[in-house]
This record gives sequence, C-alpha cells and structure tokens, in this order.
Amino acid sequence: MSEQDQSNIVERRQGGSGSAQTQGELNQSLGLFSALTVVAGSMVGSGIFIVSAETVHYVGTGGMLMAVWIFSAVLTLLGAASYAKFAGHLPRAGGQYVFLKEAWGEIPAFLYGWVLFTVIQTGFLAAVAVAFARYVGVLTPEINTRYFVQLSPQFGISSEQMLAVVVLIVLTWFNTTGIKNGAALQNVFTTLKVIALLAVILIGLSFGVHLFTPGAIDWSLHIPQQTLLANDLGHESMMAIFATAAVGPLFSADAWNYVTFIGGEVRDAKVNLPKALIMGTVLVLVLYLLVNLAYLNVLTLDEIQTAPEQRVAAALMSRVFGPHGASLMAMVILVSAFGCLNGMLFSGARVFYAMAKDRLLFRRFAEVDPLTKSPNFALWVQCAWSVILALSGRYSDLLAYVVFTSLLFYIITMAGLIKLGLQHPEEYQMTRKRDFALPVAYIAGAGFIALYLLIGGDKWFTSLAGVLFTLLGLIVYFGWKKLVPAQYQETWTDRRNAS
Repeated sequence: MSEQDQSNIVERRQGGSGSAQTQGELNQSLGLFSALTVVAGSMVGSGIFIVSAETVHYVGTGGMLMAVWIFSAVLTLLGAASYAKFAGHLPRAGGQYVFLKEAWGEIPAFLYGWVLFTVIQTGFLAAVAVAFARYVGVLTPEINTRYFVQLSPQFGISSEQMLAVVVLIVLTWFNTTGIKNGAALQNVFTTLKVIALLAVILIGLSFGVHLFTPGAIDWSLHIPQQTLLANDLGHESMMAIFATAAVGPLFSADAWNYVTFIGGEVRDAKVNLPKALIMGTVLVLVLYLLVNLAYLNVLTLDEIQTAPEQRVAAALMSRVFGPHGASLMAMVILVSAFGCLNGMLFSGARVFYAMAKDRLLFRRFAEVDPLTKSPNFALWVQCAWSVILALSGRYSDLLAYVVFTSLLFYIITMAGLIKLGLQHPEEYQMTRKRDFALPVAYIAGAGFIALYLLIGGDKWFTSLAGVLFTLLGLIVYFGWKKLVPAQYQETWTDRRNAS
C-alpha cells in the first residue's frame, strides 16, 4: 500500500480532509447518563400517546395491537444493538452519516444528510414544536389554529405556529451556549417524562379492570372480518395490513440513533455509546409496551380507536380523573414534547457539522464556537429551516414522503455493518456468526415493512415520491462538487490559519 493510500485511510478514519482538522473541535464532555437521556428523550415524543388509535383501526384486537407493538420493539432493539457496534468503533460526530460514509462512500452519506436536513430532521422539529404548541392550547385557549395574519385563503399565521417558532428559537439559543447546558436540560426533561410515563402506567394498571376480567379483551392474533370490512381493507393481505399498522409504532420508537450524532462529545464513547444505545432503547420500549397494556386495561378497543383526535392517553386519564384528566395529560405531553425537541435539536446539528468537515456543506457549518464548543452556525440554520416548515404547515406532508426513505437508509446502514464486519471483524466485533444475526434480522424485518409500504395499501405513492426526492440529492451533490467555488467551502478558521 502506498504512503498516499495510507494517508487517505488515516484521514478518513479521523473524519475528513486534513484542513478540516485545523478547525475548532467539539468537546468530549458528556457522560453515560447524559447519553442515555438523549436516547430516551429523543425517542419519547407524542407518538406513544396517540399512535395506538390508528393501530387498533387497522388490526381490531388487543392481541394484534400488542403483537404490532412487540414486533416494532424487537425491530427497534435489533437496530440499536447493531448500531452499537458501529458506535463503539466510530464514535464521531455525525453518527449514521459517518457509518454510511465508512461503509459505502461519500454519495450515499450525502444523500442521507440531504434528506435529513431538508425533511427528516427539520420536519420532525417543526412537527414536534407545533405539537407542543397544540397541547399548550389545551390549557390556554389563546393558543389556537385561527390565523391572526391571513396571507391567502389557504395560508396564514396562527398563535399556535408562532409559539412553535418561539420554542424553536429559544431552544436553539439555549443550545448555542454549549452542549453541557443542552444535555443538562435533556437530563431533567427525560427524567420527568419517564416519571410521567410510569405514572400513566401505574394509573392505567391500578384503575382499570379489563386485564383481570376474562373475555374483556380480545387477545386473538387475527384481524376480524368486521374490521376489514369497516375500513375497506378486505382486498389487502394480512401481511400488508400488519406492515401498515406497524409504521406508527415503529416511528414512535424512532430517533434511538440520535445519540450517535453526538459521538464526538461523549466521554469514553467506545464504551458509553453502545451502553446508552442499548439501555435507553430497552427502557423506552418496555415503557411503551406497559403503556399499551394500561390503555387496554382502562379503555375498550372501540374507545381506543375513536379517542378524540386519537389522544388515547388523554382518554385514559379522562376516564380516571374526569374533565381534569385531559389537562393532566396535556401537561405530560408538553414535558415529553419539549424534551424530545431539545434532544433532536442539539444532536441533529452535529450531522451537518460532520458533513461540512468533509466539505459536503458550506464550511461555516463546521465552525465551532471557541467558548461554548458548539456548532452554532449549524444550529441556527437548522432552526431557520425548521421555522419555515412550521410556518408553512406542510411539514406533515413532507414527512409522509420520507417514511419509506428513512427506513431504507436504516437498511442500507445495516448492510454496511455486514460489509465492514466481513472486512474488519475484530474492529467491529463481528467475529462470530451470531454477530451478523442482528443486522440480518433487522434487514429482514425492516425490509418486510418497506416492501409492503411500496407495493401494498395506499403508501406506495408517497414511498416512491420519497425515493425520487432522495435521488434529487444527486443533482445537488454533483452540482456542489462542480459549481461551488472552493473559497465558499472554507471556514473563517481555514482563512485565518492560511494567513
């Protein structure tokens, strides 16, 4: 191997071009507990409180409801356990982007970053911020969806949107003061939301009677004929319906990979990142399964399916505490959404930082504030695009188009782990056949969901559109490489060092 080849390998392992190394670096300041709260805090948003209504709509029995959630939990845990091997070997800022680049090269990694920035990351931030504002509206009628600025018959600005914008800006500012502050806030809110989930579980299991009443819950593992007819699903196969029903639970448990984005800021990351991934994911998944048992214990399947605005948890609390139950649940969801928003906000920006270090984004994205050790420019641009999406009201439409694509990138990353595990078994701790069982099983399960999203039901159009949008990133990539002058890819730090 030539000296140049060896130099290129070392450079790639260190995370980018040599000039990138002259920039300020992120600071390894987070311990295991902070990493764990990023996992749990990013996973638990508002999905667990509403998704079960749609799941029951598709499957029709308590047994199938739990089967879908168990399947989603197992698949998520397989993903986290597989990523733990990546994280233990490549604990760098950027996480999944870095994994893709290491396994498959620059173009797949860029496409992931492209979709993450334009839709997945910023779209989820907009959605969670608006969800937060919407639940504030449950407590304060002044926060609502009525436009106080009407720009067109279909477009305007509401107090709900403005509150979402304020929350995004304030949290972004707070995280520009340093990741230790952002992590401290995350620790507090994740602890509060875990306590809140435990309270919902305890209330549901204590005040309900269905679990202990024979015949009160239909535990059968088949979809009733009346459910198929009522929802016009008679033409669909049971596999297609199961796959469609699993989408909500699966993405309610998503964002477990966000802790890998901050890999460069975790102390003893080779040990702590894998631990945080496994421990945080297991904690959340156990809570999710118990919450669904609490729903079944208090509410009938019909009440779960027809809960107002799909707020199943609010229906449970209203059954136990009367009119005050909805307000109590709104406060729980506010805590949950705020913590989720904070965790996703400060971790996601590290992907764009990593892309800029590889000269795949404007170099200012890679600049680190010398005092706070945070990528403030990346944080503020992420905030700006999230604000635009929140004000546009189109974030939910955009997210629908990338559900399939997001799943596809997980599958590609797992295939990358298999590839690298075969090439470097010792480095990736892939020395036994059973080590490969984790990513293979994940690919099988996620491939099952992806296949039926593409060929079954009413999701094929949005799935295909999401792929086309992702491939649009190829035009951006080659345009960037060819058209953007090198000086616009430099940071202020690069120019200062050159002078």
